[in-house]
Order: sequence, then C-alpha cells, then structure tokens
Amino acid sequence: MSKKSKIREWIESIIWAFIIAMVIRTFFIQAFKIPSGSMEDTLLIGDFLLVNKMVYGIHIPFTKKSILKFREPERDEIVIFISPYTKKYFVKRCIALSRDTVEIKHKIVFVNGRSLYKQNIIHRDPREFPPIPNINPDTYQRDWEEGEFRYVGGYCRDNFGPIVVPEGSIFVMGDNRDNSDDSRFWGPLDKGYVLGIPLIIYWSWEKDVPFYRIWEKIRWRRILDFVI
Repeated sequence: MSKKSKIREWIESIIWAFIIAMVIRTFFIQAFKIPSGSMEDTLLIGDFLLVNKMVYGIHIPFTKKSILKFREPERDEIVIFISPYTKKYFVKRCIALSRDTVEIKHKIVFVNGRSLYKQNIIHRDPREFPPIPNINPDTYQRDWEEGEFRYVGGYCRDNFGPIVVPEGSIFVMGDNRDNSDDSRFWGPLDKGYVLGIPLIIYWSWEKDVPFYRIWEKIRWRRILDFVI
C-alpha cells in the first residue's frame, strides 16, 4: 500500500469515527455536566452524567419533534431538557404531567391535592415569600403559561397556584427548592424540549478544590452512582 493510500485510509477512519460519535451523541447517549446547584443534593455542581436520549424516542435535532416514541415523561423522573427561553441544557425533576393541578402552600408542593414528599428535597432559605396578591385564577393561569412570572421575583417560589398543566406539557422543579429556576417562574415545559433522562454519574469533582489536591477534589463515592 502506497503512502498516499495510507494517509487516505487514515483520514477516512477519522471521518467515520467522527460521524459515528455524532450519531451516538445526537440520538443515543450524551455526556452532560451539572452547571448549577438547583438539583442539590441529588446532583451536585461538578457531576458529569451520561444521558439516555432514547428513552422517550428519537429526537430530531433543532426541532421539538421525535420519531419512534417509546414512552412519555413520568412524575418524579429527573429529565434533561432545553430551556425554551435560554436554549441551554437544564436538568430538573418532573413534578406533574398534563392536566395535573399544581399548588404550593408554605413551600409544600401539592399535585392533584396530594402533598409531595421526597427525602432529598432541600430548603435552605428560612424566609417565606407571600403569594402574588390580588390576581384572579384565570389571569394567574394565563400569565403563568405565558412565562410572565419570570418577572415577579420570589412571589411564586413558596406560594404558587393552583394552576393546571396544559396538554403536551410537564411541570418541572429543582430539588433545591429555594434556588431553582423552574416551571414556577417560566411556565409549563413543552414535552418537545425534553431530551432524555440521566443514567449514571461517570465522574464527579469539587469545583472549588484546587487540582494539586486532586485526591480530595474527586468525589470518589459518587462515581458510577445511578441517578434516581
């Protein structure tokens, strides 16, 4: 085999490897880094996840459509999605589904009249914000669906609703309830933005620990933990 043929074969191998990697990343498995503390203590800043992008179906890139749908998001499931406002990747917990009624009273979440309790939910702010004053239910529902609560500060953080999740959408919240930008503020999440679910933490380290203390920086106990 000539030197020219070897170079061509090497280039073709690189191209095919790149194509295969992109197909896997686009349709099957994708790596994801936790950027914020909104899902503490379930997921921490510095956790690196592998995300199953096939669980709901094959997502068509740059659209909200999927083909070969397998199932829908479920309550209490952690989901990875694209924010409809920032276009960045977010990770939150699915709290409610289409046609569910969601209400928050004194930081306690109620779905269809039943309170939700999960051991790893945290509240670190002792303050409690009051609800939005003097607003009728129809206006409240409409403003929430249109994302208007992004501009009301903490008035829908601790006391919220009741609202009904519209058809084709879900309601998501962070486990770190007092420090999460979620459906309370920007409204329902169209299921077309949901990309998949995290499977496993394949790597984790402390962001603020310097590299020369690498043994302390790595969170050894979190590596290969399943995400639930």
